[in-house]
Formats: sequence, structure tokens, C-alpha cells
Amino acid sequence: MTDDLTANYARAYGTRVGFGKRPALIMIDFCQGYFDPSCDLYAGVEDALASALRVRSAARAAGVPVILTNVVYHPKAIDGGRFYEKAAPLRYFLKGNPMGGWPAGLVPEEDELVVSKQYPSAFFGTSLASTLTALGVDSVLLTGLTTSGCVRATCVDAMSHGFRTSVIADACGDRHQAPHDANLFDMNAKYADVVGEADVITFLHTL
Repeated sequence: MTDDLTANYARAYGTRVGFGKRPALIMIDFCQGYFDPSCDLYAGVEDALASALRVRSAARAAGVPVILTNVVYHPKAIDGGRFYEKAAPLRYFLKGNPMGGWPAGLVPEEDELVVSKQYPSAFFGTSLASTLTALGVDSVLLTGLTTSGCVRATCVDAMSHGFRTSVIADACGDRHQAPHDANLFDMNAKYADVVGEADVITFLHTL
């Protein structure tokens, strides 16, 4: 295909599913390593965190459940499997490593759930889907790191579990703009609505 990318995809994709009636906000893998220039994980994603924190404030004000995820491995990585074998920076998520801790400005509140995982998707090998269903949630608002990794994996699984899925572009980040943009484009085409922070906050104010 040599025609314009947007026009090409518009022939087959472009459906919007919209926000649900009972959303939950999921903040995926915001950890210190992504904000520390000395760490292999560093991605310079301060703007994404700032956006996610603003969305979180609006979600809390609206009574929307907030769920944070992190990656935590056994000190000897015996639960890391092939993901740990493939991705070298995952060594920073061994239990107790400060690079796997929460970054400045993000501390889970007592009424927020933390879901610890070992693989990219927040749904894989966790009770997240059952928790959301028990809460009566019909849709998810995704923020987090990285767009091309754990955000995308969580997006696909959220849709596969039957949740209306919105990815907040401003509140997601990656170590390079190209994979960030490419994955937002693809998620918006096939799995979710990619939306802006302002639109989400406006929606949350209506709840």
C-alpha cells in the first residue's frame, strides 16, 4: 500500500466505542526507574506522569476506582520466566530494588488497589478482571508505561475481557516517540479509543 496511512486505515478501521458508564482508572507501572537517568529504564516521561496524576485526581473526585500496577519479582527471579530472560532491564524489578518503587509524586492511597504482576499485561496471571467485574466496572481508562509494552498488552487484554477501553495518550509514555506513536495508532485502530487528557477529565466531571 502506498496511499496515505490515515486514509488507508480509515477504509477498515476508525470505529469509536466511547466511554462506559462505570469506569476504572488503571495506572500501569509508573516506577522510579523510568525517571532516573542512571537507570537503563529511563524514558524521560515526566509529562506522562503529570498527566496521569491529574486524571487520577479527577477520577478520585468522581468516585471512580483507581488501580495501580507494578512489576515485582522474587529476589532470585524464579517467577520471571521468559519475559525476564528476554528483557534485561527487568532486573530492576527484583523485590526491594528502589528502581521498582513508586516515583516522586505517586503514592498509592489506602483506598486504591495495587496489582503486582510479572508479565506485560495487568490482566495476565492476576485477579484484575475478576476484581473489575465484582466492582461492576464496564470500562477502563488506561495510563502508564510503556506505551509499546505493558500499556499495549493491558489494552488488548482489557478489550478481550469485554471492557470498553480508552487509552489516555497524554498519560502514557515510552522511551522513544516512534514506538509511542505507532502503538497509539494501532491501539486506536483495533482495540481501544485513544483519547486526550482533557476529554477524559471532562467525561469524569459528568459522573
